[in-house]
Amino acid sequence: MARHTDAVCKLCRREGEKLFLKGERCLTNKCALERHPYPPGMHGPQAQWRRKTSDYALQLREKQKARRIYGVMERQFRRYFREAEKSVGLTGPTLVILLERRLDNIVYRLGFADSRAQARQLVRHGHFEVNGHKVDIPSFRCKPGDVITVCANSRGKRYFKDRAQLLGDRPVPNWLVLDVEQMSGKVLNIPQREEIEVALQDQLIVEYYSR
Repeated sequence: MARHTDAVCKLCRREGEKLFLKGERCLTNKCALERHPYPPGMHGPQAQWRRKTSDYALQLREKQKARRIYGVMERQFRRYFREAEKSVGLTGPTLVILLERRLDNIVYRLGFADSRAQARQLVRHGHFEVNGHKVDIPSFRCKPGDVITVCANSRGKRYFKDRAQLLGDRPVPNWLVLDVEQMSGKVLNIPQREEIEVALQDQLIVEYYSR
């Protein structure tokens, strides 16, 4: 499946806000949005004055922002939306909750990676187990009670040795629990929308797909 292979900092600049696609770098003065606070492209700073402000434009940008935050392509994102639409409850919050339950996102939330893209790569390379079984599918949906653990043969790798010293430094959501010594985490419950710290206006996404 096609992936964005250009500089991810351009995505933040396009949306006009930090999406934290490069982890800790986004918090430093190296952040591209800090140095170039305008959309990418040949027109540079002038481009921001020509941004569309129609309702459709706002809806589109919010949908694109959600896709970029979670690293999901359009077809897959649309499937998530259709599933959320058929579920009980409000479609917008349900959509965000479905995205949060992805294995790559949970690996990121637990602190095993600096970004979701890095977490996705770690999962694909087979470094994690769910309930004792190796899972290399980033979109694997975790459920309450699932235990996510770094594989035994991966703990000796330099990356995870260094990572072990950083675990616990970043806050872990209330719906997850981290065991630093065992290098594992557990899903306590399905998160509520108010527990998910991601700056998205869910209703705009619903309006975009409801046109």
